[in-house]
Amino acid sequence: MIDKQKILSRAEQWTRPPFDEETRRYVQKLIEADSEELIESFYKDLEFGTGGMRGIMGVGTNRMNKYTIGKNTQGLANYLKEQFPGKALSVAVNYDVRHNSKAFARLVADVLSANGIKVYLFKEFRPTPQLSFAVRHLKTDAGIVLTASHNPPEYNGYKVYWNDGAQVVPPHDKGIVEAIAQVDFSDIRFDVDERLIEYVGEDLDHAFIEAAVQHATFGERNRNNIKILFTSLHGTSVTIMPKAMKQAGFTNFHIVEEQAEPSGDFPTVKSPNPEEPAAFEMALKKADEIGADIILATDPDADRIAVAVRDSEGKMILLNGNQTMAVMDRFLLEKEKAGHRLTGNEFIASTIVSTDLIMDIGAQYGVEVKRSLTGFKWIAELIRAYEGKLRFIGGGEESFGYMVGDFVRDKDSITSGLLAAEIASAAQAEGSSFFEYLLDIYKQNKFYKEHLVALVKKGLEGKAEIDRMMDRFRNHPPESIDGEKIIRVEDYLKGEILDIVTGEMKSINEIPQSDVLIFYTEKNTKVALRPSGTEPKIKFYISVNTNLDTNEAFKAKEALLSEKIERIINELGIDG
Repeated sequence: MIDKQKILSRAEQWTRPPFDEETRRYVQKLIEADSEELIESFYKDLEFGTGGMRGIMGVGTNRMNKYTIGKNTQGLANYLKEQFPGKALSVAVNYDVRHNSKAFARLVADVLSANGIKVYLFKEFRPTPQLSFAVRHLKTDAGIVLTASHNPPEYNGYKVYWNDGAQVVPPHDKGIVEAIAQVDFSDIRFDVDERLIEYVGEDLDHAFIEAAVQHATFGERNRNNIKILFTSLHGTSVTIMPKAMKQAGFTNFHIVEEQAEPSGDFPTVKSPNPEEPAAFEMALKKADEIGADIILATDPDADRIAVAVRDSEGKMILLNGNQTMAVMDRFLLEKEKAGHRLTGNEFIASTIVSTDLIMDIGAQYGVEVKRSLTGFKWIAELIRAYEGKLRFIGGGEESFGYMVGDFVRDKDSITSGLLAAEIASAAQAEGSSFFEYLLDIYKQNKFYKEHLVALVKKGLEGKAEIDRMMDRFRNHPPESIDGEKIIRVEDYLKGEILDIVTGEMKSINEIPQSDVLIFYTEKNTKVALRPSGTEPKIKFYISVNTNLDTNEAFKAKEALLSEKIERIINELGIDG
C-alpha cells in the first residue's frame, strides 16, 4: 500500500536546505503536479543489492544523484573510520562510460577527501575488474566503481569493494548500510581536499595487463593462428583489451569499429548486454565478412564476457555463460594437471543457479567445486575463506562472468577474454576448435543445456508481483516438471533442503540466506528461480541434460533438449 503522506513528507524535505536551489525547484514542481514520478522518486531509498546500489538517475531518494551518492559515500567514510581507527585510510575510485559517471566519481572523491581519506581516482574510465585489481595493487582499504553494468542508459550505479578487492559481503555490507542510515543529508561533507586526491593511469594499466596475460596464457607459441573479432559494445574495455591482446601475442585482432566509440547512449544496440543475442548482430555480420574464428564481446563496464565461435559446420554461434565457463574450467584444470600442479588442495567455483556440469568437470580432475550464491562477491568470499588452505584456480557463473586466479576478485572480461582466445588458439594448433573442445566435455560427462527466462517487473507494483510469484512457488510448489517427479527442493531463504523421497530435511549451513528456490527432478532436470538483486526482474534458470556419444549427434540431441525446455516454460507459465 502506497503511503502518499509519507512520500510527500520525504519530498518536502528536498525543497529546503541542504539541497541546492535547482533540486528544490524541481521537487517543488513534482509535488505540485502530484505525478507518478514523485511516487517513484521518493517511495523508498535506493538500497544495496547483490551488486551494490543501482538505479535511475534523477532527483529523489530512490534515484542516483549528488545527494544519494554523497550520503552513501559519507556513510562509507564513517564506517571505514570505525573499522580502521587511527589508520591513514585510502580508497580507489573508478567509473564507466555512462552519463554522469565521471562527475559522480569526482563527487565521491570530493566527499572521501573531505573526510580525510586518500583517494586514488582513475584519470579516465576503465574496466570494473581493474578497480578490483587497483584495490589489491595499491593496497587501499576500499574501492568504489560508478557503473550500472549493462542496464539501460538512464541507469547508473555504485559498487563498493573491500580491501581484498572483492565486493562487500557480510558483515561489512550490512555495517555500511547501517552507517549510511545514520547519515542525514546535512551531514555530507562536500568540502574537497585536493591534496588527498591522486590520479592513476598508465602505470596501473601496465600492471593490470601484465598480470592478466600471465594468468591467461600458457607457454611460448604462435598465437597468430586465429582471427579474433572484438566488440566493446561502446564500453570501457576498448581502453585495455586491444593492448592486452597485443602483449599476449594475439596480433590477428580486429575491432567492430562502429561499436568502439565509448558512449553512455549505446547507440548501436537496444541493450548493451552481451547475454542478449541482438547485441551480437553487428559483430556476427562482420565476423563472416572477415572470416573471424572467434568473437569476444564485453558489457559496458567490462566485467562480463560473451564468446561466439564457429560450430562444426562453420557457422558462428553464441555460447552461453555456462558453456564458456565449462570450457574455461576444463582447460585450466587440464593445464594444471599437465604441469603436475594438482595436489588435492585446489578448488574451482560456481554458483547455485549455474550448470551442474561444473560439478562433473571438477570430479573428473579430482578437484573440489565450491558453490555460492549468485554474484562474484560470494565467489571472492570463498577465496578469502580458504586462503592459505585451498588454491583457487578459476570460477564463474552463468551470467557471462569468469575469473582466472585470484589476482582480481571480481568477474573479469579482460583476463577471461584472453583465456578464451588462448583456448581457441591452442585447439586450432591441435587440429580442433573451441566448439569441438566443448563437445568433448559433453561426451565425457553429459550434454547439459540451460536456458534463462527473465521476466521484467518494473516499479512498486512489479516488486509486489515478483514477491507473489516467489510466494506461490515456495508455498504451492509443483509436484513434477515435464512429467518428471520432483525429488529435491532447495530453499535458500529458509536455509533448507527437502528430500521428497525420504522426507529428510537438511539445513543449508555453508551458503548465506537468500531468496532462491531450486527444484530437482528424478532425471536431474533443474529449475531455479530468484528475484534479481540489481534489476526489476525475476529469473528462472532451467537446466536439462542427456547423453552425447558423437559430435554428429549434437544437433539432434540439442533439438530434443530445446523442445523439453519449451515444454517446461509453458508448463510453469513463465513465457512472458
